[in-house]
Amino acid sequence: MTRTIAATLRATAFLLAVSMLPGQPARAQGTAADPTYVDLELVFAADGSGSIDDDELYFQRRSWGEALASEDVLSAISQGMLGSIAVAYVEWGGPSSQVLVVDWRVIDGPQSARAFADELMAAPRGAFGWNSISNAIDFSVRLVEENAIEGTRRIIDVTADSGNRGGRQLAAARADALAAGFTINGLAIARPGGRPGLAGGMTLEVYFARELIGGPGAFVEIADERRPFEVAARRKLLTEIAGGPEAVRRFARSSE
Repeated sequence: MTRTIAATLRATAFLLAVSMLPGQPARAQGTAADPTYVDLELVFAADGSGSIDDDELYFQRRSWGEALASEDVLSAISQGMLGSIAVAYVEWGGPSSQVLVVDWRVIDGPQSARAFADELMAAPRGAFGWNSISNAIDFSVRLVEENAIEGTRRIIDVTADSGNRGGRQLAAARADALAAGFTINGLAIARPGGRPGLAGGMTLEVYFARELIGGPGAFVEIADERRPFEVAARRKLLTEIAGGPEAVRRFARSSE
């Protein structure tokens, strides 16, 4: 039995048990023996490397926080089987620099989403160095596997403005994450006018598609001159939570 199926069955049993008890509040945290069940465990693995200045870093944070607290994203969360997701926010730089900016929070409505966004904006910058996406993936995998939460899906959401430059081989980190049942998605920050210095002039979007993403429903989102980061972040988050083209169409209608 795969981990996803097993987690779904355990979550279904938990939901049935809770539905029989009057007035039971949602749990914010579990234990290893009694985990909190959610529809999705999501790690924001955001680029905090030397190519991201302070204004860009806090703009990324604000965009993700606002996306999470937006009406359509909260609606998508509420329509899940359990009506909640768990999120953590990591910023990464060089091979030895991964910072847990906001620890795991269960998001089940506007109050929890806003608390996450506020904590995210208040945290100091901590990552340093240059672009070890591979080590950021390894860190994110451990973060999920060591928490006291059980999600029916597990996603690592990588944001970056360039390719992998240090740490262990990206292919190895990716393969290990996929073997453990993760999906890796990417948000590529495309710099104006520019190739990101990848081999053969490969665009970052193509690099992400070939070398980074993987797992069920994996995809690449682009932030560029035509699609600002805050729009791309909201679209990406909605797609990850609700899934599929219909989620994107709902987003497009809600943004008109």
